[in-house]
Amino acid sequence: MKTLTDTEFQELNKRLANIEALLLEKQKHPTEIIYDNSDFIRLMNISKRTAQDWRDEGLITFSQIGNKIYYRQEYVKEFMDKHLKPSSKKK
Repeated sequence: MKTLTDTEFQELNKRLANIEALLLEKQKHPTEIIYDNSDFIRLMNISKRTAQDWRDEGLITFSQIGNKIYYRQEYVKEFMDKHLKPSSKKK
């Protein structure tokens, strides 16, 4: 087994620190979250039939690759925003 020199060890630590920093930054700002149909159904607490109806009615944007259905988080947010009901409670 080879032993690392001080220089190699420092370089390895530097690289690991860079990777850690990149991962932490990525966690703070996820670029894109994609849900498959089962994730979407769980997220919205709906049935498969309801999800199918929403797609058929054009209520939510989705992608289909083969038999798999996918929803970008932005599509889900747009869907929720379109169906936003403001509070009727007056201040």
